[in-house]
Amino acid sequence: MAHAPTSHRRGAAAHASHRSDPSDGPIQTITWLGLTFALALGLLLSSRAHVGVHAAGITLLVMLIPLTIAVFGAGIRRGIGSGRAAISTGVALAFVILKFVL
Repeated sequence: MAHAPTSHRRGAAAHASHRSDPSDGPIQTITWLGLTFALALGLLLSSRAHVGVHAAGITLLVMLIPLTIAVFGAGIRRGIGSGRAAISTGVALAFVILKFVL
């Protein structure tokens, strides 16, 4: 016996609607600037002498590194968007990586 469609029964297309489509367009400038600001904030916090503030800055930077790399990967697939904003994020990421290496 077939069930009548109800509000809790949806087709397969409804389940796939939350997935990201590669044709969504390039990375928005605010994404690049937000990452740059967050990386700079992490560098600022990690330079403080207070142990808790220093640890918060390191934690922020450790979480932002894979996120930033993922955004660059998405930017390669979908389009960079603002080149200058992407370069500023790249420079901030380079400073973060240098901080951990040196």
